[in-house]
Amino acid sequence: MPHPPPRFSRRHLLLAAAGTTLNPAWAQTATAWTEIDKAARGQTVYWNAWAGSEQTNAYLQWVAQQLKASHGLTLQHVKITDTADVVKRVRAEKAAGRGAGEGTVDLVWINGENFATMKREGLLFGPYAEALPNFRWVDTRGKPTTLNDFSVPTEGMESPWGMAQFTLFADSQRLPKPPQSMQALLALARSQPGRITYPRLPDFHGTTFVKQALVELAPDAKALARPVTDAAFAAQTAPLWPFLDALRPHLWRAGKQFPQNAAAVRQMMADGELLLAITFNPNEAANEIAAKRLPASVVSWQFEKGTIGNTHFVAIPYNARAKAGAQVVANFLLSPAAQARKADIAHWGDPTVLDLARLPAADRALFQTGNLPGLVTKGAPTLPEPHASWVDPLEKEWARRYGV
Repeated sequence: MPHPPPRFSRRHLLLAAAGTTLNPAWAQTATAWTEIDKAARGQTVYWNAWAGSEQTNAYLQWVAQQLKASHGLTLQHVKITDTADVVKRVRAEKAAGRGAGEGTVDLVWINGENFATMKREGLLFGPYAEALPNFRWVDTRGKPTTLNDFSVPTEGMESPWGMAQFTLFADSQRLPKPPQSMQALLALARSQPGRITYPRLPDFHGTTFVKQALVELAPDAKALARPVTDAAFAAQTAPLWPFLDALRPHLWRAGKQFPQNAAAVRQMMADGELLLAITFNPNEAANEIAAKRLPASVVSWQFEKGTIGNTHFVAIPYNARAKAGAQVVANFLLSPAAQARKADIAHWGDPTVLDLARLPAADRALFQTGNLPGLVTKGAPTLPEPHASWVDPLEKEWARRYGV
């Protein structure tokens, strides 16, 4: 049985609504959340979020419309291409002495090394996430990455709102037997030279491709969950570079060039130039088929022994002006209605973070999708991301070896 929520004075509740950090239990009382909701009304929340997808942008517009109607706040999508730029901005604001309520960012779409950096440098407000009313529906047991971001504990400093897992897709008429491991992919590349590739690092999907190979080939996968050291990097990447060396001459354009991003790879696959494409959204192919940008013969799969998976989050900078409004946004993003719309391939197709089995029947019914073409038919185990500190040295070493 859960412990009853603590009682707070009205002063504590008002401090919470204003954004003062308290124990995560403070927002568990209906009265406290009412105060936060009240403080949020009339606020403008500047949400810095990736804007590289029309469907994602449209979904964020829908969220803004819903919040305006139901909570009286304005959600402004600040479109960005790289979250690292937001981290630099908040860091610069801290260096300039811009304290609580003086920042330019109220909410940021974030995960991985960017979260690790902001947490380490004290650039985040919180903890707040686990106290959100809708957090009770999050599947923290079945989806442990909702509490652990690139092996860095979230500790309530960011709120989950979507799942991701490294997935491949291809036209089954061209590739009837998809490779089930990185070694099998190498064998396929050797038999079909020039018809496989991956994005140039530091593109996120390119880095994930390399991390997938690292996780499969590392002598001690558990070492990847710890902060990187020079010795650990040398030992665990020892099999990786020979693998990438062997793969490179059989890639598109003999590995002398790499596509800029996953969208370019997907288009080349759709045009028949490449055999397969990669994504971090298991529903992307189904989404593209529904939009008639890919044929219904395209199938999606994950390697039999598993692929890298993680959760993406929203976080609130330490000096956000609209902390109450940002919490209301984060809570709405966890609502069954918002999660169901996001999971619907007609709108986005981003997998939910919620535990559907625990939802009320009416809410659970919102997630029924049926057997749509392009969906992953047999899910594979989710392999944990290496610790966030591995990303930078991996990208730098890849660039040194293959970036010319």
